Amino acid sequence: YHLKRLNKAPLASIESPDGDIIDCVPISSQPAFDHPLLKNHTIQTRPAYHPEGLYDESKVASQKQRTQTITQMWHQNGLCQENTIPIRRTKKEDVFRASSIRRYGKKTHLSTPNPSSVDPAMLNENGHQHAIAYVEGDKYYGAKATINVWQPSIQQGNEFSLSQLWILGGSFGQDLNSIEAGWQVSPDLYGDNNTRLFTYWTSDAYQATGCYNLLCSGFIQTNNQIAMGASIFPISNYGGSQYDINILVWKDPKEGNWWLQFGNDYVLGYWPSFLFSYLADSASMIEWGGEVVNTEPDGSHTSTQMGSGHFPEEGFGKSSYFKNIQVVDSSNNLKAPRGIGSFTEQSNCYDVQNGNNGDWGTYFYYGGPGKNPNCP
Repeated sequence: YHLKRLNKAPLASIESPDGDIIDCVPISSQPAFDHPLLKNHTIQTRPAYHPEGLYDESKVASQKQRTQTITQMWHQNGLCQENTIPIRRTKKEDVFRASSIRRYGKKTHLSTPNPSSVDPAMLNENGHQHAIAYVEGDKYYGAKATINVWQPSIQQGNEFSLSQLWILGGSFGQDLNSIEAGWQVSPDLYGDNNTRLFTYWTSDAYQATGCYNLLCSGFIQTNNQIAMGASIFPISNYGGSQYDINILVWKDPKEGNWWLQFGNDYVLGYWPSFLFSYLADSASMIEWGGEVVNTEPDGSHTSTQMGSGHFPEEGFGKSSYFKNIQVVDSSNNLKAPRGIGSFTEQSNCYDVQNGNNGDWGTYFYYGGPGKNPNCP
C-alpha cells in the first residue's frame, strides 16, 4: 500500500545503469497532489522572477580550474517526455531499510546545526556532525552555491554524508522551518553508496512534516529532465578532475513560492509557501556545508568521510569546496553574504576554512576523514 502511494503510474519507465528505475509520471499525478491543500492547486510552470544578477557572473574562470558539466546517470538510457516528471521509483527494500514506514524518507529530529548553542554534551546525543559556513541577522529570500561533488565513504549503513545548503526560519525548537538541497550518500535511503542529488523540507523541526525528494507531498516538480534522488555523474577525483553543481533556491517575489534551480539550465520546481510558517515570509539564517551521522561504531568516532574525506588545508583538487556563495536579499538581488561565520563541532574530525577571491567570490573548503589519531 505504501509503495502504491509513493509510486505513481508512469507513462514510461527508464532503467538506469546504476539499477534505479526512473518513472516518467504525468506532472499532475505527482505525489505533491496527495496533499489536501493542493487538491485544486494550479501548477506554476515557471517562476515569475529569477533573482537579479543570476546570469551576469563572470564566465572567465581560469582554465586550470575549469569544471565540467554534470548530468544524471539515467540519461544514458532515455529521457522523460514533456508534461511528465522523472521520479525515482521506491522499491520494497528501500522501505524495509527504514526504521519504520512512517519514518521512511525523513531525517531525524535535531539535525540542523545551531551554531549559537553548542553544548558539548549534546555532541554525541544525536550523532550529527557538521562543518558549515552561515549567515544570520537579516531577512533572506534565497541562497546559491557551487558545490564540489565527491563520493565520501560511509562506515555504517545507517550513517550518511551530505553537502548542502539550508534555508532556515524560526527557532531551533519545535517549529524550525527548513528547505535543503545538495548531494548526499545515504545507503539507508537509497540502498547504495552513490552520490545523489537531493532536497529536503520540514516545517516542524523534522518531526511530522517534510521528507527527502518527492517521498511525501510538498515539493511540486515542473522539470522533466532531472530526477530528485538520482545519481550524479561524474564525481571528482582526488588530485584529478573536479566536478561541481550549482544549486539556487529563491523565493519568487510575486507568488511567494520557494523555487529550486540545478545548474544554469534546470529550474526543477517549487515548495509552495503555505507548507511553512516562518518561511512563508522569509528566512532568518542560511547555512552551507557538510553533515555526517556519527553512530560511534565500536565506541569510537566513525570513519565516515565528509566532503572528499580530506581536511581544508589540502586545498583545490583534494579538499571539497563550496564557492560563489550568495544570498538573495529583499529586492530579489543575489549578493555576497555579509558577516559570514563558520562552525564545526569537532575540528579534529571535520573542519571548515572560509576565504574570498575574485574568481570564487566567497568560498570555503570543508570536510575531513572523521576517525583519525586526533579524532579517536
